[in-house]
Amino acid sequence: MDLKPLTYLVVGATFALYIGIALWSRAGSTKDFYVAGGGVHPIANGMATAADWMSAASFISMAGLIAFMGYGGSVFLMGWTGGFVILAMLLAPYLRKYGKFTVPEFIGDRFYSNAARAVAVVCLIICSVTYVIGQMKGVGVAFSRFLEVDYATGLLVGMAIVLFYAVLGGMKGITYTQIAQYCVLIMAYTIPAIFISLQLTGNPFPQLGLGATLSGGDTFLLDKLDQMVTELGFAEYTTDVRLSGLNMFAYTASLMIGTAGLPHVIIRFFTVPKVRDARSSAGWALVFIAILYTTAPAVAGMARLNLMQTIEPSPGEHLAYEQRPQWFKNWETTGLLEFEDKNADGRIQYSADSAVNEMVKVDPDIMVLANPEIAQLPNWVIALVAAGGLAAALSTAAGLLLAIASAISHDLLKGMIAPSINERQELMASRIAMAVAIACAGYLGLNPPDFAAGTVALAFGLAASSIFPALMMGIFSQRVNKEGAIAGMVAGIGVTLFYVFQHKGIMFISSTAFLGDMPANWFLGIEPNAFGVVGALVNFTVAFSVSSLTTKPPESIIELVESIRVPSGAGSANDH
Repeated sequence: MDLKPLTYLVVGATFALYIGIALWSRAGSTKDFYVAGGGVHPIANGMATAADWMSAASFISMAGLIAFMGYGGSVFLMGWTGGFVILAMLLAPYLRKYGKFTVPEFIGDRFYSNAARAVAVVCLIICSVTYVIGQMKGVGVAFSRFLEVDYATGLLVGMAIVLFYAVLGGMKGITYTQIAQYCVLIMAYTIPAIFISLQLTGNPFPQLGLGATLSGGDTFLLDKLDQMVTELGFAEYTTDVRLSGLNMFAYTASLMIGTAGLPHVIIRFFTVPKVRDARSSAGWALVFIAILYTTAPAVAGMARLNLMQTIEPSPGEHLAYEQRPQWFKNWETTGLLEFEDKNADGRIQYSADSAVNEMVKVDPDIMVLANPEIAQLPNWVIALVAAGGLAAALSTAAGLLLAIASAISHDLLKGMIAPSINERQELMASRIAMAVAIACAGYLGLNPPDFAAGTVALAFGLAASSIFPALMMGIFSQRVNKEGAIAGMVAGIGVTLFYVFQHKGIMFISSTAFLGDMPANWFLGIEPNAFGVVGALVNFTVAFSVSSLTTKPPESIIELVESIRVPSGAGSANDH
């Protein structure tokens, strides 16, 4: 079957599955809508969390970034997985023990202040909206290529799908849909990787194939890749750091604590029956995530090697532009791959020297989606990759939109503005808030702000600088009071946003940005997307300083902190 009808068939079948699950698991109460009734099995919740977590950035962008960054791309692998260890050990069990629906609700109660709750809602919305732009863009990019529709049409179709199963099913529908989406995306990611690993090395395990020798010879794949990139003037693939050691440390730390502070991930741990299950869910999520994340370096390295070998079949021999393969033509139509014949010789030259390089644009986001086409894999594999990319983007978008909707309906409306509304009215408000959030996300996806290309890493930085410190201090410090928490959150997210917008013209994630010079006015050479860890330090410093100069929290709050932290109270928490 031809690629286009096959892609329609595969993607259509997965969408029908998602909609069917939404109809089967329709939310009938606010508890179903917010936390899926609180009865999800830890393994199922771990799988749903993995799908919620592995967004279009993980599926589409991460391997593409590593393909061009090389060793410097390890910041994403270490940051995004390491954050789950922090989440499992320091946050998830304690927040589940507290037993409320949302992060702002915990912050409002712990810091005995509706103002603190409102600030937490604002921070949550800023982080989540920033993140969801990237997911909506991922939906549009995947559709524009594989379904051969324009970007706007693809985005609108994706919005309609999310609107249906997220608004109808709430967390209950999203949870079981995300389990299905995890199965789709993990097959779509690993099956092409296995095919390509077998092609290049004869090893069916991509993780091992990356360190193996190429088929029919004794040259290691990574040695061949290093040789090819250095001959073309690029930095050595296996040793190239991201700007500086300090910047790599800051980037990794920002992604780690940002992971632990992202509200749409934290809310998933309220869906399990017991405190112990929250920790178990985080462990299972890490296992399911590791399947993709240990495969990503192999996908990246093999994609970069395939790209260069396609363009330059042998050293010094450049492919004639008229003989370019079909995959090259396909991606040229999207505008994400561009060629300019600078020397008018009719051949494609790929080089680090911009005066010579004729592949003037190779968007990193195309690498995972184009890789099966470059490797000439069967059409059904290419169609499966399209379905996987859409599953990754839609699953995370649904989780983010639910976090936004719950913050508006449960924390602002029910918690502060109109506490007398009944459960049915709150559920209706939640669905309306979800629909409005989807509309806003779609608008931002169609008309992204200047910083859209850096949205994913930026979202982590914003969560790291605002929500994570408030949660940590709320759980582990009896001395931090409402004045300190509010001042800390405002200072942390404020300094991060200020730094980002000061440098918004140079923060875009692209292959050229990763090869550029470090701007002189970056603070200690730390790029904007890595600045979240600095914002977190500002948050902690301001919070403790203000708290030390103001009144201690009430005795009831000190007892609340003890009850959350001390294991002896865990039994009663299991009843929530």
